[in-house]
Amino acid sequence: MKKLIFLLSICLVAGGCYEQSYYYPQQQLSLSTFTPISTTSPHLGVLGVNKYHPNSLANPYGVGNRYKSDGLMNPYSQYGSRYSNKSWRNPYATEAPELYDSQGNYRGKLSSNPYDPDSTSNPYGRYGSKYSPDSINNPYGAGNPYSNEPIYVVPPK
Repeated sequence: MKKLIFLLSICLVAGGCYEQSYYYPQQQLSLSTFTPISTTSPHLGVLGVNKYHPNSLANPYGVGNRYKSDGLMNPYSQYGSRYSNKSWRNPYATEAPELYDSQGNYRGKLSSNPYDPDSTSNPYGRYGSKYSPDSINNPYGAGNPYSNEPIYVVPPK
């Protein structure tokens, strides 16, 4: 956490943070869009953690409960409905929940929309391709099943 605060202070002095990537230098992170993720930040759940963890979306007794009022697994909530514009299940949603790792790196939208360029369901997009290092679908990149790095699901802004 101290390292993250240090990086944010450097970004404040420098006037903005740039993603450390050769292929995507045009992506700029500013303090208004960059939100550090921690266990206390408001999020809808966590991917890639033990299924018994209370914040795991795989835990049916925790965040993954299908009766949770704002849960991703609740088919009647705004984030789980097939008809909501903020739902990951709606293939036409434009405001799907966003994914961030614990360092605050954007990992795309948790969406079933195969045409959205930021969707994790777009097989040709940066965050949906199984060959992209930024995709959670790449088992050798951000989606490494042996990584201890949690992926946080955050409501759209």
